[in-house]
Amino acid sequence: MSGMRARQSMTFPALQRAALRALAALTMLLATSVRSNFVFDDDPFQPVTQDETVAVGGVVTLTCNVKENDNSSLQWSNTAQQTLYFGEKRALRDNRIQLVKSTGTELIITISDVQLSDDGEYTCSIFTMPVRTARATVTVLAPAAPGVPGKPVITGFEDAIQEGGKVTLTCTSSGSKPPAKLHWYRDQEEIQGRPDVVESNPDEPTYTVTSELTLTVTRNDNNALIACAVDHPSIANGDKRTERPISVLFSPSVSIQPESDLPREGEKFFLQCVGNGNPEPTAFVWRRKDGELPPMAKVDDAFLHFESLNKSDNGIYECQADNGIGMGDVTHTLLVQDPTVMSTPLGVDHAVIGGVVAVIVFIMLCLLIVLGRYLIRHKGTYLTHEAKGSDDAPDADTAIINAEGGHSGMDDKKEYFI
Repeated sequence: MSGMRARQSMTFPALQRAALRALAALTMLLATSVRSNFVFDDDPFQPVTQDETVAVGGVVTLTCNVKENDNSSLQWSNTAQQTLYFGEKRALRDNRIQLVKSTGTELIITISDVQLSDDGEYTCSIFTMPVRTARATVTVLAPAAPGVPGKPVITGFEDAIQEGGKVTLTCTSSGSKPPAKLHWYRDQEEIQGRPDVVESNPDEPTYTVTSELTLTVTRNDNNALIACAVDHPSIANGDKRTERPISVLFSPSVSIQPESDLPREGEKFFLQCVGNGNPEPTAFVWRRKDGELPPMAKVDDAFLHFESLNKSDNGIYECQADNGIGMGDVTHTLLVQDPTVMSTPLGVDHAVIGGVVAVIVFIMLCLLIVLGRYLIRHKGTYLTHEAKGSDDAPDADTAIINAEGGHSGMDDKKEYFI
């Protein structure tokens, strides 16, 4: 019996030690799990997003951030898992979606003219190992008042159109009752589209109206605003409209702008080739019609520089500009002026004009002096004679006669006093 008790007393401490070991292992496992969860929640590479709410026709901004980056790119995807932007690179041809900011730790995009079809869950991903993702739910609010047409949506602007080509644009407005009317505008001028197509919406007593516009574009249409406006009795403050600029690709028109209109021999001088096209021309070629370019002339892209002009530089120069769509060229005639010949006529003209003005002023001064002295002298003589006649005459008539007679009778009128 005593031996059995001894064995039992030895067994219990062993069981206690095993239980203590299991409890310690479980504690370490829980601590590891907690620590693992803590690290995951504070993962510097985990993208962070937020949900957004926007009304139909509005603009929604999607922002994705990470604390750190290992040179991996951030990516936004739409509800259909189509890539919208991968870093700075556009992946989906939808001009409603624009890039706002792209850095190693942040990717911000906007979606304009939001429609009900844009409602859903968007995904931001960073392609680390493993790939980390975050989701943002965009809730699109339908128009509050039933029967009021939504803001029109224009499609067909996905790509630029080459000059002379045709483009068909489609304008759609839904949710109106009675059906709305659509109008097309180019800038502020109304243009005629095809008749409206009206369709009833199956789940509600409203209508969707669609109109198409086909344009044959010219370079004058580049950057023109094409607008679609909704006309409906429920719209109190005018029409609802959507405006989109149209992009037209066209070959450049070229001109040459000289540094000055009177290039002089010995001076520095340049010709600049200016090309107006879409896209802007990036390649320029300079030629001289009557021979090779002068040895002192240097081509610098759109500029042709002359270090020191010489009469031998006279000639017809041609510039050709290329923008990938087409080429344009223009010529300019360079006539180098002799600086000595140009300055002499101007100097002579100024000297002659100055001399003539000086002579005229001198003559006028002399005439004024002579005329002044003449008037002063005659006025004094008249006053002296009149005074002498009046002193000796008993009346006015005698005074005038005496004044005209001069001094002939002065000796007869003398009186002597003894």
